[in-house]
Amino acid sequence: MNYCDSPWKFQRRKTREVIVGNPARGGVIMGGDHPVVVQSMITCDTMDTAASVQQTLDLVAVGCQIVRITAPTVKDAANLQNIVAELRKRDCWVPIVADIHFKPEAAMEAAKWVEVVRVNPGNYADSKKFAVKEYTDEAYNAELLRIEEKFTPLVKLCKELGRAIRVGTNHGSLSDRIMNRYGDTPLGMVESALEFARIARKNDFHNFKFSMKSSNPKVMIECYRLLAARLNDLGPDWNYPIHLGVTEAGEGEDGRIKSAIGIGSLLCDGLGDTIRVSLTEDSPHEIPVCRDLLAQIPSLSNSSFRAPNAALPFDPFHFERRVTPEIELAEGIRCGGEQLIRVVVTRATWDKVAPKIRPKDDVKPEAVYEDLNILELDPTQPIASETINCDTQLVTVKDGTPLPPIAAFRLLTAKLKELGRNNPILLKDCVNFEPTPFAPNIALLRAAVNIGALLADGIGDAILVRGESGGGQSLRLAYNILQAAGCRSFKTDYVACPSCGRTLFNLQTVTARIKTRTQHLKGVKIAIMGCIVNGPGEMADADFGYVGGAPGKINLYVGKTPIKFNIPEAEAVERLVDLIREHGKWVEPEAIETSA
Repeated sequence: MNYCDSPWKFQRRKTREVIVGNPARGGVIMGGDHPVVVQSMITCDTMDTAASVQQTLDLVAVGCQIVRITAPTVKDAANLQNIVAELRKRDCWVPIVADIHFKPEAAMEAAKWVEVVRVNPGNYADSKKFAVKEYTDEAYNAELLRIEEKFTPLVKLCKELGRAIRVGTNHGSLSDRIMNRYGDTPLGMVESALEFARIARKNDFHNFKFSMKSSNPKVMIECYRLLAARLNDLGPDWNYPIHLGVTEAGEGEDGRIKSAIGIGSLLCDGLGDTIRVSLTEDSPHEIPVCRDLLAQIPSLSNSSFRAPNAALPFDPFHFERRVTPEIELAEGIRCGGEQLIRVVVTRATWDKVAPKIRPKDDVKPEAVYEDLNILELDPTQPIASETINCDTQLVTVKDGTPLPPIAAFRLLTAKLKELGRNNPILLKDCVNFEPTPFAPNIALLRAAVNIGALLADGIGDAILVRGESGGGQSLRLAYNILQAAGCRSFKTDYVACPSCGRTLFNLQTVTARIKTRTQHLKGVKIAIMGCIVNGPGEMADADFGYVGGAPGKINLYVGKTPIKFNIPEAEAVERLVDLIREHGKWVEPEAIETSA
């Protein structure tokens, strides 16, 4: 199966056009030859018309092209009429998406007023109970008929009114039926979406797009690749547009890095017609990140060098770290094999940061680039086997190679495989330097896309970040990329949703409070979820979860299992600490050293 035209040379996936609203009056067209559309979501209560209108206007003011609003109940869905009417009165014609979970009747009401209805196949007609049940083919087909009965009225109404539909699966909210047949897998996510797509097509409705979101960038990448491959196999008329996003990415650098890894790697392969960067911050902060990320893709993807005739050196649908021998990188530091992916710095960075490193610091250089026994190769040129001394020779792409890093390192890996070599590889975030340094926010995105995409391919045994000119910043960025890609854990990991009208507490405030108490817990993963829509599922690989259960009440989870219910919000953070302590993962923070 092919998920893109070429993993070596950029060519945007050809899709049919999906019309969202009236393009002559602020609407957009997704797919075809149209630019990638950026979107976001407001965070206030949908019943608060004034706040909903103002937040929408704030998003439009910074360049948001589509705005999503949650509609958890029929009452909320009905109030979309007032929100849309007020926006149009103010000459704001941005398309509005109603975000629907659990209630088909809310979707039917919302379709009367908005341009797009988002449905989640995992909970649109199913309730998730984490039940284990074996389905016979007959029972499974009966469930599909029930889903068709629930979904068809919405399809027909959207067709009649000229609306669009987003078929949006989430890794955290697959139905029990899908989970029991396919497991918590990319295949399950794709099959869940295709079931709903077949119903739409049965009714000759084609104005829809897909999304496959996960809080884990590697899982998200696999899902979208598999979706694109399946659509290719189903035929040319299955070329529906794709919405890209890493859900519950978090805030600050971590949220931006996770999003850049997931969204950026797919954009570089030509996938994606609309994107959202989901941050636990005020929504307008998301749009500049979207714009900056899109602006980097032309220079990060290969559009000029002739695509090589080489076999793909990794499985794009199943993550597996490339097998290499273990070697000594520096004194006392080994890489390759089953060793951690190591962080290398330049001599200039070492000189800046080494005097400040303390023995117990987790963020520290592990080798100096100029001191390495490393072979630099230009993969665009023939590589003779005798050029490489042995399989324990560390290799990298030579600076000045006329390819962007993703294509260059993929090609290097393919050529090593052709030669029967499995040498460890040092990844670089750049192989060609710009005349002037990138701003820190751009350097972060570029490094995350380049190194993160390759790590998600299973390539890389050590990494070097040079695009960020600050010594300490480049070192920290390297570790943050490894953490976001799931390769190393040097600090507490947080999965935090971006907030919406369903959220039952102030996510930004609570996230800050939880981080203050727990940010010293190296290797512990904590999920912070505003409601239960994706909470339990997205917490499947988290150690602990803090989830809004009711207004002012919090439920605490261990993994995806609820342990404590209806805790008053004022007590919930300390009760979370108690839960972490009960499960043996709490350590007291060390006293901060102060100079006299």
